[in-house]
Amino acid sequence: MKHAKLIVSIVVLAILIGLGVWAYYHVPFSFATFRSQLALADWTKIAIGTACIYVGYVFRSLRWALFLKPTKRVGPFSLLGPQVIGFTAVALLGRPADLVRPYLITRRTGLPLSSQFAVYIVERMFDLGSMTLIFSTAILLAAHESLPHPELLKKVAEGGLLVTAGLAAFTITVRLAGGAVAVTVEKALGVFSKPLGISVASKIRTFREGLNTLKTTADLGLAILLSVAMWGLITVAYLETTRAFVASPPLAQMTLAKCMLLMASSMLASGVSLPVVGLFTQIGIVAAAMSKLFNVDAEPATACAAMLLVVTFLSIVPVGLIWAWAGNVSLRRVAVESEHASEEAQAEPVHAEEPSQA
Repeated sequence: MKHAKLIVSIVVLAILIGLGVWAYYHVPFSFATFRSQLALADWTKIAIGTACIYVGYVFRSLRWALFLKPTKRVGPFSLLGPQVIGFTAVALLGRPADLVRPYLITRRTGLPLSSQFAVYIVERMFDLGSMTLIFSTAILLAAHESLPHPELLKKVAEGGLLVTAGLAAFTITVRLAGGAVAVTVEKALGVFSKPLGISVASKIRTFREGLNTLKTTADLGLAILLSVAMWGLITVAYLETTRAFVASPPLAQMTLAKCMLLMASSMLASGVSLPVVGLFTQIGIVAAAMSKLFNVDAEPATACAAMLLVVTFLSIVPVGLIWAWAGNVSLRRVAVESEHASEEAQAEPVHAEEPSQA
């Protein structure tokens, strides 16, 4: 597995170098203009965007503490360190290090690792629903004539609301009858592939285990509120950072709806999980989206895309490294340990009995 990742990284890096060489000779790009765009940027707005991201980590810690409430009450700020260190590991080592957070929280709280992986899955579901809700609402409330392909975007936004509603319905169904849903899915998928059916059913049971942490309607409402607020802060960070490039009119006059398209392109680009190499790929994809969608010149588009990556993804790294050093945490070691622990947890049988309802 490690050799395969190394080979893929080398191949992708070679492709990027080749594209860079080609672009250097065929795509007009002024590094002087690029530097001037950064120099003329409104750094107050960039600081506001960074502050929003930092507060978002606090909200994420509060939400995880809420998920743990039925099994163990912990101080919400005691989980802030694992959140910050975990996202620092992702920024430096790639998406496979995403499991560092539940692993560190297990070490901090003494709770079973499987329960924290269950919380992680629920967290991802809440993130997806909140992000989709904000995106769809912003697009539908926008003046469509100011957006590229307004009718297509309207359909995408309406589809996003349907997806959000579907996620909510699925979540409620799994919360009330997760065991029955898992058995049904396992049988249905087992017709085509028995291992696939078992795998998906296991994930459904794990998801249900995470949902069992929300014992009351008030807890559910608070989890939704924290999720939407956190993604609202992330949206403000994108908008403020983009508007900071005052020397480029399309960026300085960025609207909320247009910013949603940049966020969407950034989320898609973040799927490139290779360390270091993936960062340059993300910058290229987001810069290309700005140029294509909003007619932004290459230099300000690249400068803005790079700053968006720094603010929303890399700004936590210095704090995370200091926190890890203070706690004697090796990022590479915990990344490997969390991956092995995840494999062991997935190999353990998941009980199919339906839990008693609160």
